[in-house]
Amino acid sequence: MSTTTEPEALRTDVVARCHGDAGHIPAGIECDAVNAVRFLAADAVERAGSGHPGTPMALAPLGYRLYTRYLRHDPKDPHWPDRDRFILSAGQASMLLYSCLHLAGYDLSIDDLQRFRQLGSKTPGHPERGHTPGVEVTTGPLGQGVSMAVGAAITERMLAARFNRDDLDPLIEHRTWAIASDGDLMEGVSGETASLAGALGVDRLTVVYDDNHISIEGSTDLAFCEHVQRRYSAYGWHVVRVDDGNDLAALDGAVEAARQETDRPTLVIVRTHIGYGSPKQDSADAHGSPLGQEALAATREQLDWSHGPFTVPDDVYDHWRTLVSDRAIAHGRWEQTLERYREVDPAAVERFERQIAGDLPEGWSDELPGFEAGDGIATRKALGQVLNAVAPDVPELVGGSADLAPSTYTTIEGAGDVAAGQWDGRNFHFGVREHAMGAVLNGMAAHGGFRVFGATFLVFSDYVRPAIRLSALMNLPVTYVFTHDSIGLGQDGPTHQPIEHLAALRAIPNLTVLRPADSNETADALVTAIASDGPVALVLSRQSLPVLDPYERDPAGAVVADGEDATVVTTGSEVDLALAARDQLAEQGTAVRVVSLPSWELYRARPAAEKRALLPPERPAVAVEAGSAQGWREFTDRVVGIDRFGVSAPAPEVYQHLDLTPERVTEQIHELLDDRVQRPRA
Repeated sequence: MSTTTEPEALRTDVVARCHGDAGHIPAGIECDAVNAVRFLAADAVERAGSGHPGTPMALAPLGYRLYTRYLRHDPKDPHWPDRDRFILSAGQASMLLYSCLHLAGYDLSIDDLQRFRQLGSKTPGHPERGHTPGVEVTTGPLGQGVSMAVGAAITERMLAARFNRDDLDPLIEHRTWAIASDGDLMEGVSGETASLAGALGVDRLTVVYDDNHISIEGSTDLAFCEHVQRRYSAYGWHVVRVDDGNDLAALDGAVEAARQETDRPTLVIVRTHIGYGSPKQDSADAHGSPLGQEALAATREQLDWSHGPFTVPDDVYDHWRTLVSDRAIAHGRWEQTLERYREVDPAAVERFERQIAGDLPEGWSDELPGFEAGDGIATRKALGQVLNAVAPDVPELVGGSADLAPSTYTTIEGAGDVAAGQWDGRNFHFGVREHAMGAVLNGMAAHGGFRVFGATFLVFSDYVRPAIRLSALMNLPVTYVFTHDSIGLGQDGPTHQPIEHLAALRAIPNLTVLRPADSNETADALVTAIASDGPVALVLSRQSLPVLDPYERDPAGAVVADGEDATVVTTGSEVDLALAARDQLAEQGTAVRVVSLPSWELYRARPAAEKRALLPPERPAVAVEAGSAQGWREFTDRVVGIDRFGVSAPAPEVYQHLDLTPERVTEQIHELLDDRVQRPRA
């Protein structure tokens, strides 16, 4: 192994051998073990008629080496807590992962590989968490996987800091591995997360960059000509280079160099050849479509693979599974370590097992702060009070903000910060990196062991949205805290006043959105979020809101004030506006019910009879909300909303200028009653 002559700050380890640019693995069982991966992948793509054969063919040596020599894993128990986490960020190369899992002995059969990309199969086009044994996270949107790997590695460090003892072998000591493509490194989210990982010194993390020089449109030189190793060195990463992805000894040396690095993450740059061994090698044609029967036959001849489609010799299976069984020995040793910990400190082990299972402590939400009616308090500030009330009883609750903690009130007081070498804290400083924040939280939630939250302004939920979508797709218990939720933030103006953002969040399937009306509803909302098995978005005000008179609160919807003539349905800060409209209408002889509907999703989940009782379909109804009217017609006849951008002015003037007023609500109710518009609603 040698080093370059670059300046010290950019020095890069280089691991290379003299096989040339595309050297062959010497004939023998290792060559056959690698070729089995290549042809299972190529054959599956061919049968499906779609997919990405080139990258699995190029990375087959790496996949073989990782699964048979380096990963701590056990195909018989893919979920044991101290296993290594492997994340294929280049999710388009899913057949690399599926082939390795099959050969390693996971519950993934040849029939499953033959049904690649087919309805109901265990082998979807991109890896999906909970769908395929051995798949840790859902990947495919480039950049998200490597970013989730950072979150997983952070979680390992934090669990180790909390549960490892100096007088016993480590209870937690696994590593996180990821494979990234050029597309992963081009996407901005990976740059944000790499910067954060370097700042935190996230060790026990190895990302392998598949440097194959090819993208969908052709050579990566068309749009990607940066010096990757210098960029990652500047981020604070340890960088290793392998000049030939077929050189098993060089791959071994690179992995060993990564394992010896204990103060920072490692990027291993591996020069590969997409579609290796095929007539389409090193071309974009090998990237995203089947090789074709003629090219596949030529590849078999070139690589001396005489076996038919989906046929693997017994000696190859024996070789793979013998080596993997050696990797699984770590599982049994860990179980013995766990029992020794149980003997020494049973309470700590009980907490560890509870946290890993995702169970909350008994009575954790019994002592919530109460808020007296009439007091004015912003719901973001109320959240901070409730958060700090429950945090001592939920030690696994951790999170932070995108450099906005003083504004989002999401600091856990006295709990310490997560920083380089300081993994026992509970407060994250993600920096101005919303993209990274969301992806890291997903990685932490997928790893297991903590309840996580992240905070920013609602208008910047656009930056977090790709990660939120993956939270929802994987059903991960991530809490997103969005403050400054409306035109009520006033003078920051239209760039910071969210309009379409509530509608955009509500459009994401499997995401629960909660916009509480006052401090007591905020307490209920946070409890709902922490206890949820899936992702939740809390939407909170910057401006003070009055604490409402007591009513029977319910995040799925509650009657704040009753009336028989019509209904005003609303959320958040507009509940107070609706009550003002109700008072005006009462003076005019019209009795209006005001309903706070914090969460559409929770309301929809109610039985039909309860929904009809809350929003009687025979009564005219108007919705009012400081945001887009989109979607509200599901519940009401008319909507008082905002379908334009805001303006910069003090908040009361903004509300008046945009005609979001009690008078407008009153006008709409009168028109409905006069016209007797009654549209039945579910």
